[in-house]
Amino acid sequence: MSQSKPFEGRVALVTGASRGIGAAVAKALAAKGAHVILTARDDAALERVEDEIHQAGGTATIAPVDLAENDGVARLAQAIASRWDALDMLVISAAYLPTLTPLTQVDPKQFNTALTINVLATQALLAGLHPLLKRAEAARVVGLTSSVGESPRAYWSAYGSTKAAFDNLLLSYAQEVANTGSIRVAVIDPGATRTQMRAKAYPGEDPQSVKPPEDVAAFIADLLEGDFETGHRARV
Repeated sequence: MSQSKPFEGRVALVTGASRGIGAAVAKALAAKGAHVILTARDDAALERVEDEIHQAGGTATIAPVDLAENDGVARLAQAIASRWDALDMLVISAAYLPTLTPLTQVDPKQFNTALTINVLATQALLAGLHPLLKRAEAARVVGLTSSVGESPRAYWSAYGSTKAAFDNLLLSYAQEVANTGSIRVAVIDPGATRTQMRAKAYPGEDPQSVKPPEDVAAFIADLLEGDFETGHRARV
């Protein structure tokens, strides 16, 4: 393993890798030598990220999956297990933001989608990939959360409640694996970041007034390169 490629020989899976923070994290991990499995719904967008990684000298594989599909995560886990013996890094970046609205006016369909992607898919990912994570020498799991999961905010109830559940799942898993192997889990709040989700939530905001996804990606890549106690939580 070279100093410039600390992740050489390691395999990473990044969800929500077609754009925003997920895409930036995938590129950052690939730049450090990891082979990155890119997953999201948009095939064409995933291919663009894969091309950028290859052009920069990295390696990646696309695995298009809709996490909202009943068997989406199971198919993803099976596909990864059929090709790789272990999974060294899992970064859960995919998320769905329902329309911001008073709790009494939350759209049931959108809320259900948020629960499916932000909560149910997270549990399925951790359960489905746990055997592969256990086989890694020092597996790392990072979940991207939001401050509204920890601190409720008016009009954010549909999203915030799913992120509170997301945090609970990850931190419960962190405790469960703390003394049974080398898996370490971290929950990272990226803070205000220049993404499509941010633009949807704050349509009048100047995008240049908040940090780019690459800043969050660099933070996560550095975190993964170092060591941290399982259950670690931080804000970028």
